[in-house]
Amino acid sequence: MSETFLPELPQELWRAGKLELAHGVQQSLQVIRMATAGLGRFLAEIESRGAKDLYGYGSTAAWFADVAGLSRGEAGPVVKRAIALNPTRALDGTEVPAALPATAAVAAEGLVGDERIDQILEILKKLPAEDRVNAEKILADLAPSAGPRQLAEAEANLLALLDPDGSEPKDPEPAEPRREITLERRKDGFWKLTGLLDDETGARTAAALEAYAQPRPVDEFGQADLRMKCERMGDAWVDILDLAIACPDQPGTSGYRTLLHVTIGLEELKSGLGTACLDFVGTMTAREARLAACDCLMLPVVMSAAGEPLDVGRLRRFVTPGQRRALNIRDGGCAFPGCHRKPKNCHAHHIYHWADGGPTDLRNLVLLCGFHHRLIHHGDWEVRMAADGLPEFIPPQYRDPLRHPRRNTLHHV
Repeated sequence: MSETFLPELPQELWRAGKLELAHGVQQSLQVIRMATAGLGRFLAEIESRGAKDLYGYGSTAAWFADVAGLSRGEAGPVVKRAIALNPTRALDGTEVPAALPATAAVAAEGLVGDERIDQILEILKKLPAEDRVNAEKILADLAPSAGPRQLAEAEANLLALLDPDGSEPKDPEPAEPRREITLERRKDGFWKLTGLLDDETGARTAAALEAYAQPRPVDEFGQADLRMKCERMGDAWVDILDLAIACPDQPGTSGYRTLLHVTIGLEELKSGLGTACLDFVGTMTAREARLAACDCLMLPVVMSAAGEPLDVGRLRRFVTPGQRRALNIRDGGCAFPGCHRKPKNCHAHHIYHWADGGPTDLRNLVLLCGFHHRLIHHGDWEVRMAADGLPEFIPPQYRDPLRHPRRNTLHHV
């Protein structure tokens, strides 16, 4: 920063008078606030362009945390303030106006700091949307000379002015519950999920997760479930997500578990070498693509050597609703020996994979829960259809040297 923006310091501060000290503090504070406002304009522009496209980070806050040497918790409010004070742009290029334009003007002059900006944001959240523009102007005019108590009094006056009769004495409308979810893709390919739920929603979420996060029963080999609770809760989240996506009324999915855009050649997919793009949100290995393709919508994309899409095929559903109902009746749930998971928590697995020429009919399909589906694809267990038309599983030799076939007897008496 140029020295012309900095307050002039005496050679020896101990010689400065009280007025000179006070003036130095005020001038330094104004410079800091002006610099913060300038920083916010840069962060808002990065948010508009996208931190992932610019720097490969999942969010502006994540990038800023690394650049500034801050924690994500420290960087988040700075970015949130920058977006509130400055206009940004949507994905289609249209301008998204600032939520606090009047406050931004006084902040740019160094007349208001972060604490009052945050207080104004919190006050405006409590007001009806149609009243926020005028209220923000009033609060921005007051903020340079007001402290937290004066702004709180202004909040009470605004609420009284907008609702002079106050709340009805009986059966008032319940307050809008506060719920926040943030989903960010990290540089290592994992996604970080954070959130804030009201008491009722939190209790319902905990109950749903706990129901699906119970440890798996000890299997016939005496193998216990060794997952930590946090891992079981993560797997439970996947089960609940699968249920939601499978709902016929789910917007955007219409009951299809996955929409898979295959951007590799068929030979690479057969060999398990290469990558695929899952619904344009990230890459996956061809091995993972084989697992996802068992029970999904498939959109084949033929690519040229230079990566140019040459042909986009038609959507094809591999397991029809009728076949799925028949599988539910036949298998009764996950067919893996000892597994208690119900049909709603299962995928339809191709015994002889479709990429290898396997047909989509009942004699080549079996229900598997997410854990055992992955075990079959990536482990040493094998599944086959027995002569009586029911699936049976062959354990790896290290579990059973004679590899006797096993079945699940929990779902049928």
